[in-house]
Amino acid sequence: MKTPFKTLILAVSLVSLLACNANSKNRTQDLAISEIVIKTTSKNKNPEIKVALLLDTSNSMDGLIDQAKAQLWKIVNELSYAKCEDKSPNLKIALYEYGNDNLNAEEGYLRQVIAFSDDLDEISKSLFSLTTNGGNEYCGKVIETALNQLEWGSSNNDLKLIFIAGNEPYSQGNVSYKEASKLAHNNDVTVNTIFCGDYNQGISTKWKDGADLTHGNYMAINHNEATIHIASPYDDEILELNEKLNQTYIAYGSAGRAKMEMQAEQDSNARSYNKANAVSRTVSKSSRLYKNSSWDLVDAEKEKDFSYEALDNKQLPKELQGKSKSEIKSFIEKKSKERNKLQDQIVALNIKRRNFVTQQSNNATNNLETAMIKALKTQAEKKNYKWE
Repeated sequence: MKTPFKTLILAVSLVSLLACNANSKNRTQDLAISEIVIKTTSKNKNPEIKVALLLDTSNSMDGLIDQAKAQLWKIVNELSYAKCEDKSPNLKIALYEYGNDNLNAEEGYLRQVIAFSDDLDEISKSLFSLTTNGGNEYCGKVIETALNQLEWGSSNNDLKLIFIAGNEPYSQGNVSYKEASKLAHNNDVTVNTIFCGDYNQGISTKWKDGADLTHGNYMAINHNEATIHIASPYDDEILELNEKLNQTYIAYGSAGRAKMEMQAEQDSNARSYNKANAVSRTVSKSSRLYKNSSWDLVDAEKEKDFSYEALDNKQLPKELQGKSKSEIKSFIEKKSKERNKLQDQIVALNIKRRNFVTQQSNNATNNLETAMIKALKTQAEKKNYKWE
């Protein structure tokens, strides 16, 4: 009888790979085996952190999935402090589920839930949509699929990572994990493995080997460990600012209205864990990684290709319909200033909150968040990324 387990994968470096700056040393890979939206075009050439999350949704994986849901915003916040020389990298996350009997057997019991996206609300919604059901877990197959389906790009400055977690043998399925590792190496993708259980058992079932082949991190965690959310004296004020922050969004078109509803829904999902988790989401919403230029006029106006002349009056919110371009511009500028002020206040309060939480955190944790952040920083340092 197979042991139920939970697997989560977040998204190998090339021979003589250049680091973030041109002076970084080459690395030898001796282990690797070979509806209506606002149309804007971002010309931001900042490096990207691309993370592929591959979640096992077989039986008894609820604990790990709960960790992913509860710790998403903490991980996003940590990544918001990353720097590559003088540039702030963008973040894109992809999500797969696999090992679920409800999924197509011919496709290896796996499904792409969302391709690489910087829409954090969509990513949160995707996580909260997952349900578990027993099945077969094929690590090599899901890694190979994610590598072939996702747009990883070719920039040497991008940090491209896969995270895979579980407690079944890493070698299951008809796709060799060694071949999948070779494909990852050829695409400059590092595979980090997270075994849910005893450290030595993970080694004997090839999880460490899977990480070593791409110079990734191997880690063992307690996937049933409850996420500890530490309350702080600043939480209530931050959540009050979140309510005001939501009032600065100007939804454009039917897609905008739906997106605004999703924003509120994900606020609610964060609160479903507790107040501290909702605070972490609010901090994410005040960071540069929370982008909504496809439906929000305040964010869209910052894009280089944005045009007031291209706005369709019928798709504007009622308070702006029939207004002149100068009146619309003035309204957007007002909301933008309000948002900047609120975000600055949230950032300032969060600095105090982080200091308080650090002082209260006496117990070491062994969960998904800890493993992922450790691996992210380890891999980032190899490409000259720094943390503020």
